[in-house]
Amino acid sequence: MAKVLIITYYWPPSGGAGVQRWLKFSKYLPEFGWEPVILTVDPGYAAYPVTDSSLKDDLTGSLRVYSTPATNYFSIYKKDKSRIPSAGFANTIDNTFKGKLLRFVRGNFFLPDPRRGWNKYALKKACELIETEGIRHVITTSPPHSTQLIGLNIKRKYAGIKWIADLRDPWTDIYYYKQFYPTFISRNIDLILEKSVLKAADRIITVGDSLKTLFASKIEGIEKKTEVITNGYDESDFKGIRANNPNRLTLTYVGTLSDIYPVEGLLMSLNTLRSKGNDFTLRFVGTISEKVRLLIHSFIPEKSLEFLPYVIHAEAIKYMMNSSILILIIPLHQSSKSIITGKIFEYLAAGKPILCLGPTDGDAARIINSCGAGITLNYYDTEKIYDFLTDYTKFSGLSDNQAVKELSRFSLAKRIADVLESDQNMS
Repeated sequence: MAKVLIITYYWPPSGGAGVQRWLKFSKYLPEFGWEPVILTVDPGYAAYPVTDSSLKDDLTGSLRVYSTPATNYFSIYKKDKSRIPSAGFANTIDNTFKGKLLRFVRGNFFLPDPRRGWNKYALKKACELIETEGIRHVITTSPPHSTQLIGLNIKRKYAGIKWIADLRDPWTDIYYYKQFYPTFISRNIDLILEKSVLKAADRIITVGDSLKTLFASKIEGIEKKTEVITNGYDESDFKGIRANNPNRLTLTYVGTLSDIYPVEGLLMSLNTLRSKGNDFTLRFVGTISEKVRLLIHSFIPEKSLEFLPYVIHAEAIKYMMNSSILILIIPLHQSSKSIITGKIFEYLAAGKPILCLGPTDGDAARIINSCGAGITLNYYDTEKIYDFLTDYTKFSGLSDNQAVKELSRFSLAKRIADVLESDQNMS
């Protein structure tokens, strides 16, 4: 069985969609003739925004995982571990002088990101594994984009290595990039690093069509070596969990909700629904900024609200399965069309109607439309949002939808294997 070295900063006990992508692919790749060898950071040296030890259940006994130390540049947060940045500081913006200073330091002195403190340790171990295991295929996945520099160094050292760069998010175009106050020099350094990776990688994988177009605009000709392989859902995660249709209309949002997620249109529509005598529960599972929480309270009475903190993956799925409607909100930003949140695929697998608020011509909208799973509306289209809330049941019953099945982790792992096997097409 051919081996592939997968280099990823995020791995259990870290939580989040970035962990699940390669955890799940690694679970199924052996069925297509590839043995994954994982290289990650030792949890004792890592900076994880969230943890989810339940994800370890997906680790098989035969999967080999190697970890190394790292220099933790987030050590300034050690006294308050809740402040380890999530989504690059985008979740909660601290506009105090100290908060702005920390963002400036991060954006100008730790390029491309502070998790680069892992790179020298990871590179040394990767070289050891390549030489002792006879590995000829390497995958680096980001964010953190500093991980891609490990792949770049490996490619420069070993001419025979086939390197695949998996970029789950934009790099210098990420929606929170300007919050780091990058100087002209810093931005140009970041751009040089980004282009170096895109040019040197044998193959590039992205999670959406818009992201592929974005990266292709930076280096001429790379679209020919770029493959779109989305995130997905694992059918095994849903086994034994029964779907329930609550007696009371229950709308569930799972994940982060920061200040750049417009919720006013939804709240106004729900207010109209309530004024016409309709009862409901609006449930949030995850991290919500204080500003958004106060806004929600200003529209919706306490008796109709349910706020739950970040929960382990299995619990999140249970909440999805015990809902009437699943709410998806795309951050409002110039790159919003390219944003495909990881939870959209589990929303699809849950078979509940999806109300997506965001660009109606974005990548997320195309996925939802192709599956007939719900509707995507403008953030402030209160009339159509209200109409959906009163007629959502026509989008139920997706368990036999072939388009949804093609987004399973098993099906997507087959596509990863196809990319690995296409050496002859690599530039």
